[in-house]
Amino acid sequence: MATSLLSVQIIPKTKNGEDVIPYVDEAINVIEESGVKYQVNALETTMEGELSDLFSIVEKMNEKMVELGSPSVISQIKVVYNPEGASMDKLTEKYR
Repeated sequence: MATSLLSVQIIPKTKNGEDVIPYVDEAINVIEESGVKYQVNALETTMEGELSDLFSIVEKMNEKMVELGSPSVISQIKVVYNPEGASMDKLTEKYR
């Protein structure tokens, strides 16, 4: 069972003020390629997995933004860590 939830909002700076959505789409592709369970929401994406793996994915997301031409990136992160287990479904079940 996963021990962590990590929500990330990635905000890449663009060289000429271009739309950031294509960059964000690429960041989400990094998550998709990682194979972790995730959910895209309006302002952030939440991932479920092991804490070190999730931080590694965030690192890869930032590297991808630079690779695409972003001179700098802001990543806002929220983390839930529970060694006994953490899941998006369990955390939000009372709201369904």
